[in-house]
Amino acid sequence: MHPRVRRCPECLRAILLEVHRVPLSACRYVSTATAIAPAPSIERLTTSNPPIARYPPLQPPSHKPPEYRKSQLHRQYTSLLRSTPLMLFFQHSNLKSVEWMGIRRELAEAIRKVDEAAATAGGQDNTIADGIKVQIIQTSIFAAALRVVEYFRPELQPKATSPSSSDPSTQSSAVFSNNLPTPDDPTFTHGLSRAAHDAVDDKKLAHGLAPLLSGPLFLVTFPTVSPQHMKAVLSILSPSAPEFPAPTRRANPGYHDVTVQSGLQKLMLLGARIEGKVFDLEGTKWVGSIEGGLDGLRGTLVAMLQGIGSNITNTLESAGKSLYFTMESRRSMLEDEQKGAAEENKRGKAS
Repeated sequence: MHPRVRRCPECLRAILLEVHRVPLSACRYVSTATAIAPAPSIERLTTSNPPIARYPPLQPPSHKPPEYRKSQLHRQYTSLLRSTPLMLFFQHSNLKSVEWMGIRRELAEAIRKVDEAAATAGGQDNTIADGIKVQIIQTSIFAAALRVVEYFRPELQPKATSPSSSDPSTQSSAVFSNNLPTPDDPTFTHGLSRAAHDAVDDKKLAHGLAPLLSGPLFLVTFPTVSPQHMKAVLSILSPSAPEFPAPTRRANPGYHDVTVQSGLQKLMLLGARIEGKVFDLEGTKWVGSIEGGLDGLRGTLVAMLQGIGSNITNTLESAGKSLYFTMESRRSMLEDEQKGAAEENKRGKAS
């Protein structure tokens, strides 16, 4: 414990007298003291803070409860349709788990070989095979998500209100509709919103894939449009000679297992959705049979355009050439006639 500092009584008496001699004007209260604060910025004077949202930012109000499995599947299918440029539709019937395992194994091996061949030929590493997925879908929910993607336009919906400090309606007690936990606000434009539901509620809106969305289906989704990988998938799941021949027993013995062949007999190719366009069975096979993939298609298109240009040039030149040859032949005929007449005159004079 620190020792106490002892002071004499005379010193304490002198200190107390000095305190009482201080004038009252020199004393100030804390509440009346002036504080130096920086001036507010222009943005703070011209704008106000947005109202506090009454819902989580990643889960806005929905037409149906978002915690249900159907709502989550609808959201998943909507994202899949908007982000996938190529998907194949297959119908399956009572496939067993062992058959599914065999089919997935052979499919993964086939598309991996395409990546290896492309890397060997082009000298670059392709990872398209990692993005190719097989997914079983709920047809009714997928049809609803497809209608939202095709017919709902979020950019045409009214924008959310932005409060302003200069607006008299912007008060601390002001209520904005886009902050209330209700799906009635038209500014909500996500896939599960009331606006999306009302936009596609018309029964007359029918998509080209609607006739195919019946029964048990599964999708094969591609991260990019690749006819080479599409051909490999069709050669495994829907082989048809000579365009999509099945692998031979010597090249791929596992493909000819009893379980794999039994599962493949229960599959049927229905069609495809490529870049937002619907293709039937023949159109799907045509896209898969493009030689060289997209590069080959671009080369074919360039060759066709060059051929059209050369044909037009030849056509224009042929008209001028034919006119030139006609005039030359006529000129030679006239010269021959003139020579013949001159020779006859010479003979008449000589006779």
